[in-house]
Amino acid sequence: MKRTLVSSISAAILLMVLSITTASAQLKIPAASPLQTTKQSFALGDITLEYSRPATKGRVIFGDLVPYGKVWRTGANATSKITFSSDVKLEGKEVKAGTYGLFTIPGKTSWEVMLSKDLTLGANVADYKLENEVVRVQVKPTTLPNKVETFTINIADILPGSATLEIMWANTRVPVTITADIDQIITKNIEASMASDKPAYFEAASYYYDTNRELPKALSWVNKATEQNPKAFWIMLLKARIELKLKDKQSAIASAQKTVAMATEAKNGDYVKMAEDLIASAKK
Repeated sequence: MKRTLVSSISAAILLMVLSITTASAQLKIPAASPLQTTKQSFALGDITLEYSRPATKGRVIFGDLVPYGKVWRTGANATSKITFSSDVKLEGKEVKAGTYGLFTIPGKTSWEVMLSKDLTLGANVADYKLENEVVRVQVKPTTLPNKVETFTINIADILPGSATLEIMWANTRVPVTITADIDQIITKNIEASMASDKPAYFEAASYYYDTNRELPKALSWVNKATEQNPKAFWIMLLKARIELKLKDKQSAIASAQKTVAMATEAKNGDYVKMAEDLIASAKK
């Protein structure tokens, strides 16, 4: 009887220990440097960033926690990665589509930014190998007026063929220019579209307007687009914008007024405002 009681007590204690161990294993707390994944449409493809984000926590970052003149993994934990779905240029240097490790060498007045084929280096930057390097560029850091508490990599200043890769932490911002040679591809696509059964008149006119080329041709395309979709206030506004660029203010005002009427009917206040701003600009 005593042996049975002891066995029961032992079993109960063992079960309690296992329960505590299991509960501890399932405990989840916030990561010190949380993982961030960002996907940004750019040019005719995408740029994807994957990196971990440490915080300043009152520390001096560059020149102390992150030394000057040494390779830095540009973040925390695993290797920071950047993926280009199509070919681009980094500060004018060609980079093929693919995924690369993002490494940097911080400096007081200039930074070196490198892309590497090594995606597993992580904190072992002492093992950084030049033979894995795809491209290296030198850029100038700028001072931010407000402190960035959490390390941030961002894609900013996005235009049809250019953008800026921003590396920001504490009061430092490091901008890297990304460009894509898309004009020739888009021009060929427009030509193919115009020869098809369903030409993309609005998209073609938009691209020609944005790139300031052959505006009379852009106007002819946007006119065909309005004929196909006479209630499309966004197309009518593009027509007004092209006419204004062609310095035909009277026609631009007339098209903008039509935009106001159509957008009002569609209850789209944003386009009403944009059309009214264009009218005011044309009347100056």
